[in-house]
Amino acid sequence: MLEIARLNGGSDCFELDFLEREATPEPAMKLGIRLHLAGLSLSDTVSILDRLGVKRCRTTVHNWVQKADLQPLDGANPDHVAVDETVIQLNDEHFWLYAAVDPNTNRLLHVKLSPTRNQAITEMFLAELRDKHLVDNAVFLVDSAPWLQAALHRHSLEYRYEKHGTRNSVERVFRELKRRTNQFSNCFSHAEAETAENWLQAFAFAWNQLI
Repeated sequence: MLEIARLNGGSDCFELDFLEREATPEPAMKLGIRLHLAGLSLSDTVSILDRLGVKRCRTTVHNWVQKADLQPLDGANPDHVAVDETVIQLNDEHFWLYAAVDPNTNRLLHVKLSPTRNQAITEMFLAELRDKHLVDNAVFLVDSAPWLQAALHRHSLEYRYEKHGTRNSVERVFRELKRRTNQFSNCFSHAEAETAENWLQAFAFAWNQLI
């Protein structure tokens, strides 16, 4: 579970390029973003800001997170990469969240939301991952999903089937993600896929900062 107590300092690790259009002081905005991504609901985040004299509504904090455009940093060079996917509900539809995790650090390397899962989508996910990080020499830890293994083979990436063990790192991330989406009745309601993916990218950024 992400611990809010570990939010001390570190708020300067991201920039808010949209500040010229906002009346809220930058420190308050960064605090609101970090509190929400660390586990607080929008209502609780607004309540804390209110105690600090910053009166804003839930929609405003949500928009801050969206506009901040946070996502995991590029340039990692892991020895192993755990890859998996899980179902995320968006309104009345099911989407697939792909995630790649460095099992040595538990950091999220890349996430992608897709309306389906197949070899073509998996190849796109892997191509994006390779653009962001140095993973060509890494060993990918996967389950028995044939589309995943086929996509890795197509990219000439080494992989190893692993049901438990080190690959459990990605399962721990998914458990925390499910805990967070439970706050939205286990789904993203009244949201477009792009909005949900932006939040998931921001979640990945926050996860990496707090683990």
